[in-house]
Amino acid sequence: MKRFLVALLVVLALTLSLLAQSQAPVEGVGSGARVSPDRLGKLSTEWVPVAPADIASRPVPRLHDGRPDISGPWVGGGSNNDIEADGGLKAGELPLLPWARTLRDSRKEEDEPYLYCTPMSVPRTNPYPWRFVQSYTAGGATHIFVIHENGDAGSVRQIFMDGRPHPADPLPTWWGHSIGRWEGDTLVIDSVGYNDKFWFDSRGTPHTEQLHTIERWTRISYGTMINNFTLDDPGAFSRPVQLRFTARAVPPAHELMEFICAENNQYGIAGGIENIYRDKGFGLEKPAP
Repeated sequence: MKRFLVALLVVLALTLSLLAQSQAPVEGVGSGARVSPDRLGKLSTEWVPVAPADIASRPVPRLHDGRPDISGPWVGGGSNNDIEADGGLKAGELPLLPWARTLRDSRKEEDEPYLYCTPMSVPRTNPYPWRFVQSYTAGGATHIFVIHENGDAGSVRQIFMDGRPHPADPLPTWWGHSIGRWEGDTLVIDSVGYNDKFWFDSRGTPHTEQLHTIERWTRISYGTMINNFTLDDPGAFSRPVQLRFTARAVPPAHELMEFICAENNQYGIAGGIENIYRDKGFGLEKPAP
C-alpha cells in the first residue's frame, strides 16, 4: 500500500506540473494574456505581447509529409495602420500614382469599408488571431484555408494547392483567386482577380482590379513566420513593391474564439450610423483627373 501511495503521489505531482506548464503563457511567441476590449463592444479579446525567451531554439514543427506546420494560430503578418510603415518602408517610399496618393490622403479612417463588416482582404491583418488550415487527400494537399477570429463577412479565404492555373478572366472578388505551391519550406501564394473595394490599411491606401500579389510565407522558428510580400498594381503604383511582415505564433492551448462582426458592430449597425457604402458604389471612385 505504501508503494502504491508513493507512486500515486509521484503521478499526481507530474500531472500538476504538466498542467501548470500547459496553462502558463509561452514567452517569445508574441502573445500572452487576453484582455476584453470593452470599448469596442466586442465578444472577442485582444492579445498582449510577452517577452521573448527560448522560442528561437525550438524547431519548426512539421507535418506527416515533411512540410512545415504553419497552421498557427498567428497574430500579425500583414498591414493594419499603414502598409508603408508596416511593410518596412520609409515615409514617402510607397510608389503611389498621383491619383492614388490624392485618394488616400482624402480618406478618413472612420469611412473604411472594413468597419462595416466587409472583408479586410490581402495583406490586411488585425489584432486578433488567424490560422492556416491545410486540407489533404490521398493524393496530397488540395487547399489551404485562411480563417480569422474577427468574423467579418466572407472571412474565410481559400487557396488552391492542386496545380490549377488562374482563370483567364476572373470575376473580381474581395479575396481574389489564389493558387499556392511550396518552394522548399516556403509557401508561395499567387493571387489575382481582386476587386478595388477594400483598403490596404486604415490610412486608406487604395488599389485597382489590376492588383496582383505574391506572398512568400516562411516559418523561421517555432514562434515566428515571415511574409515576404510582392504588391504589383500598375493601375495604382508606378512599380512593384516589396514588403516584409512578421507573424507571431499564439501560445499553445489558445485557440480562435467566435466573433461575428455584424452582431457586434457597435460603430455601425448597432450604433444607428448610416452605412455610407450601401448602394453607393462603396464611395471608392477615382477622382476626376
